[in-house]
Amino acid sequence: MDLYDRELAGARFRRLCGGNQQEQDMESCVELAPIPGEADAFALRDSKNPDAGTLRFTGAELRAAGLTTL
Repeated sequence: MDLYDRELAGARFRRLCGGNQQEQDMESCVELAPIPGEADAFALRDSKNPDAGTLRFTGAELRAAGLTTL
């Protein structure tokens, strides 16, 4: 399965923030969305620059990286 072949039209991104900064404006955040039509697959993008593109991962890859909020 090539997740980059899947269209993201209709994907609903939600914001996840890290808390590694003292000021809210400097907080590190990403946006995560399930990839439509794929089970346990997600698109990840920069919340401050969403037009820069997305990275795509299976749920297993994200969980292996420590992301438990899927």
